[in-house]
Amino acid sequence: MFGFLKRKEEKPEEKARGKDARSGAFQEFAAQFGPEELSILAVTGANGFSGARMGGEDLWRLSTGLTAWMEEDGPDIHREETELTTLGDGRLLEFLRQRARPDFILKFRGRVSQDGRRILLLDLPEPGFDPDLKAILEEQKKPVTQWVDGLGTFTLDRRVKWFEAEVDWLGQDVRLEYDQGPEEDMKAAQAQAKALLAGAADWDRRVRERAADELLELANDWSQEIEDEDGGAKPVTREQFMERMEPEAIQMDKAGCFQFWFGDGGLFCGHSILVTGSLEKGPERASMEG
Repeated sequence: MFGFLKRKEEKPEEKARGKDARSGAFQEFAAQFGPEELSILAVTGANGFSGARMGGEDLWRLSTGLTAWMEEDGPDIHREETELTTLGDGRLLEFLRQRARPDFILKFRGRVSQDGRRILLLDLPEPGFDPDLKAILEEQKKPVTQWVDGLGTFTLDRRVKWFEAEVDWLGQDVRLEYDQGPEEDMKAAQAQAKALLAGAADWDRRVRERAADELLELANDWSQEIEDEDGGAKPVTREQFMERMEPEAIQMDKAGCFQFWFGDGGLFCGHSILVTGSLEKGPERASMEG
């Protein structure tokens, strides 16, 4: 297994036990994949490696997405989305983030799962090249846009798989976003967004009121804690709270559910304000985020 998984400054007996435990975890994880080791060339997606640590486990599950892969000496290119994964620690994660960058061609040894949707990484990847994979890479990096009548041109953000555009919200530019998906789902989300924008003044008032109703007391408590050292702070009124909210983004889905994101205007030292709800039920919840 990767040399990065070795611990530093351990007693010999502790080091031995740790190595055995880590090796055992890796072997258990590797049992989910076929036994044959392949030399693989692959194209990475829009995101780099990420890690998920479960509970108090010593190793993290590290993974990144592949958009195409092939055996180095084979003719077939697999175009379905595939996960490249392994177990490792934080040091290995940082190394893989540097070595396996987004939108890149890699070469590595791996073992493929039975359903072909996951590949176990067995060594440190290095840059690779294949002319057919290069063509796939260049194609996937091209911007993907959608023109929506009444809303404008939306561009796909491949990292989060949603379309976004700048739209006018009562004289301010905000990002309007909806998920990439089946055509009928995206059209439904677009229609819901148009309905929201048609009543912008009313919706703006309602989401600000919901945020003030739920967060005004917290904002004043927050402000008091910060300002106490300088002699106290004046409470923010409900009207002042609503005025200081700065609209930044609106996320809309096919069912008419929305998320309004606001800058806090200094109410929470730079944290965001989130208001969620739907066109049917109105604003339902507000929270401080980030």
